[in-house]
Amino acid sequence: MNNNITRIVLTGGPCAGKTTALAKIIEHFGSLGYQVFTLPEVPTMFTAAGMNYLTQNKGYFYEGEKATLEVQLALEDKFTRMAQECSEPCIIVCDRGTMDISAYMQPEMWETLTRAVGTSSAELRERYDAVLHLVSAADGAEQYYTTANNAQRYEQMDEEGLRIARSLDKKVIKAWTGHPHLRVINNHDDFEAKMRRVLKEISSVLGLPQPIEHEHKYLIQLTGEVPADCIEADIIQTYLTSADPNSEVRLRKRGWQGKYFYLHTTKKRISDTEELVTERQINNSLYEMMLSLTDPTRRVIEKHRQSFIWKGQYFEIDTYHNELEGLVILETKGIVEGEDIKFPPFVKVLEDITGNKKYFNHSLAQK
Repeated sequence: MNNNITRIVLTGGPCAGKTTALAKIIEHFGSLGYQVFTLPEVPTMFTAAGMNYLTQNKGYFYEGEKATLEVQLALEDKFTRMAQECSEPCIIVCDRGTMDISAYMQPEMWETLTRAVGTSSAELRERYDAVLHLVSAADGAEQYYTTANNAQRYEQMDEEGLRIARSLDKKVIKAWTGHPHLRVINNHDDFEAKMRRVLKEISSVLGLPQPIEHEHKYLIQLTGEVPADCIEADIIQTYLTSADPNSEVRLRKRGWQGKYFYLHTTKKRISDTEELVTERQINNSLYEMMLSLTDPTRRVIEKHRQSFIWKGQYFEIDTYHNELEGLVILETKGIVEGEDIKFPPFVKVLEDITGNKKYFNHSLAQK
């Protein structure tokens, strides 16, 4: 039985580039010897078949969404069984996943629906190895927003349609928040850069060596309020001892809405230009046990993170605590050379620290 199967969700707001990304994934990873299965977007199938997701009939809406979830689960399970019979490594790419459905209804209905199907939000997130969220063109790349490639799209190309698309984009990110490998892919003036980031993130999940890249980081001062719809989390990062001087091993405890998620990460430099990053979600018991391996030469990093999209670019603001009190760092990923960073108006940039090892978390933890 083939156990070398990776399940990935490709999601995002309307007109985000998923169709093109799927084609790129098939071509790129197929040429590397992977069997790539791409599952269709189930809500689009249902809409084409006559389902009206905008209905005011609550009973009809509930049954339609319940059926959507059941079909999504069945498709994923069937293709997983098929992949288990393949001799080559397999990638199953879902054009949207189960948690996307929750973005289109009230939390109370979602809880009722998942209980009826015999599952939960936590179980649904755990079905996938990675979630890649492509930011909608409606946020920061409006000139590329179109409804021409999806006749079933409800979000039309006008101001109201753009507003709805931006709102859905943020709701979908919130639905997937808590997954240990949720990556948000920015919009770019160069669309190919967005596609390259998709391939890079999947390569990372597959354990393929990646070029070493520095995220753009800045020391900042907050001069106003961060958007109310940002995702807020408390992070505790602990570094562990490692026998390999070229490896960095850490534990991360992330608290979000009263729930905690635990992640074990190993970064290994394999050359001057490449590194291998391995991440896995662990349970609380293993996390507590591994804390006995804490590196005594490094302090525990505690910070509060606020994540949000601003004009199509994804930002994280980390406010540090304890010995690092007063340190506030803004970070954004996926910015290509020559591209302008669209800093929010509530941020005052004090210093560009991109690539400055002094401000790497591993260095900040040094006692």
